[in-house]
Amino acid sequence: MNGVEISSNLRVLANNKGAIGIGALIIFISMILVAGIAANVLIQTMNTLQEKALQTGDETLRDISGGIRVTHISGKANISKINQIAIIITPTASANIDLSSTYLSLSDTTKNVIMNYNGSVFASTVSNGLFNTLNSSNLTSTTFGIIVIRDTDSSCDVNSPTINDNDLVVILINTTKCFSGIGRKVDIFGSIYPEYGMSGVISFTTPSSYVDTIIDLQP
Repeated sequence: MNGVEISSNLRVLANNKGAIGIGALIIFISMILVAGIAANVLIQTMNTLQEKALQTGDETLRDISGGIRVTHISGKANISKINQIAIIITPTASANIDLSSTYLSLSDTTKNVIMNYNGSVFASTVSNGLFNTLNSSNLTSTTFGIIVIRDTDSSCDVNSPTINDNDLVVILINTTKCFSGIGRKVDIFGSIYPEYGMSGVISFTTPSSYVDTIIDLQP
């Protein structure tokens, strides 16, 4: 009987050791699987963060380096008021700027207007001076027209007025529609906001008298 009991006890111990070994193996495999899943999650998270960082960096670089610069502003006046202004702009970098996605804010200190591109008021070249090439009566208090001065790659057309490196265009505004004309000694300020990049600054004071019909307002 003692021999049988000892043999049975040995079998039980062996089975227990086998069960413990299998359990440890299961736990070890589970730990490896958990570690693999955690590593995969970390790698995916790192890749996502890297992509977002690169995208943010590209957007920041584009916003800093790109934009619009106002080179000159002229006005057309009668005896007492300026009825039109022509804003000459150029991009600050070679990146494409879509003027159909650009808006202009202009104020005479008592009224502020927001303007967008009017596709029916466009000229691919200056044919009769800045203020006689387009029919400004087709413009409203919320729209501006475009006249192309220089566009070497023909990227700026009526349907897609896109400017890039060294392009030069005129934004024409009917100030009679916006402010009922601009009188003497009036502070005018505003900005031209592209889809991305730096905005072009508009800031000038009209002269005390309008001797000439065409007046330089902002150099």
